[in-house]
Amino acid sequence: MDDNTAQVNATDTTTQTQADPAETGHLLGAADIRRIAADAGVSPTKKFGQNFVIDPGTVRRIVREAHVGPESHVLEVGPGLGSLTLAILETGATMTAVEIDPPLAERLPSTIAEFMPEASDRLKVVNRDALTVSPVNLPDFADADKPFTLVANLPYNVATPIILTLLERFDNLDSFLVMVQKEVADRLSAAPGNKIYGTPSVKLAWYGEAGRAGVIGRNVFWPAPNVDSALVSFHRGETRGSEQLREATFRLIDAAFGQRRKTLHAALKKTVPAGAFEAAGIDPTRRGETLTIDEFVALAQAVLDAEVTA
Repeated sequence: MDDNTAQVNATDTTTQTQADPAETGHLLGAADIRRIAADAGVSPTKKFGQNFVIDPGTVRRIVREAHVGPESHVLEVGPGLGSLTLAILETGATMTAVEIDPPLAERLPSTIAEFMPEASDRLKVVNRDALTVSPVNLPDFADADKPFTLVANLPYNVATPIILTLLERFDNLDSFLVMVQKEVADRLSAAPGNKIYGTPSVKLAWYGEAGRAGVIGRNVFWPAPNVDSALVSFHRGETRGSEQLREATFRLIDAAFGQRRKTLHAALKKTVPAGAFEAAGIDPTRRGETLTIDEFVALAQAVLDAEVTA
């Protein structure tokens, strides 16, 4: 993260919560989280990458950074015990929470009914692996003319695949604000030439623009993770091309970063025909880590054009 990015801790965010009179809901604190977990017989598991947020100020900050309001249609992945879910519902938004863990999915509606009963009719809970969701099994998000936003404390072990899968399958996923491992946040928002710029950075750039939105302290979680956390914001851009072009571009990205120490000519010799580099205006002695998404797209288009004329 940037050196001037403020570290967020429980004291800071609680102060922010008290300062805003519009925030009136009962959100979950540490005692609430532990009591709900005990009642439900739930223990955080490494299998699902579960670390539950126990600070109301942190989840309110996430919701503010995501610009969620009464008109928002929100998808949350990995709601856990409901900390962020309640903060989203507090704004008046309508939402669907996708939870992979059956006991947690079953418990969540009861938690909302207890702490924010007036919001119960604005929440749907789907017990499913987020990597398997699509407009078919999430029909509330199937209308391409109705944009929605993703707001989530993502399971750290599968955060990047979840983001890229949702962006691929839902053209109307217009923006997101997610909490992920700090290292992942840095990679998702890295620029060309940076040593951590890689496959996730470029593939996310196909869809739009990502940026870092702050650091989250370890003390706001139960159990406290062994890694730092950070927020990543994203806004979808204009469509770059067809699905065929996207697939061709992603193949080049995978190949280039699969051998990132090699030049493009060496790393892509099996996939890029003679003349494609020149047609795309790209020096083949460069390495993949120096190319922007636009350059990868231009090279992929040159490859497709060469296949047509071959």
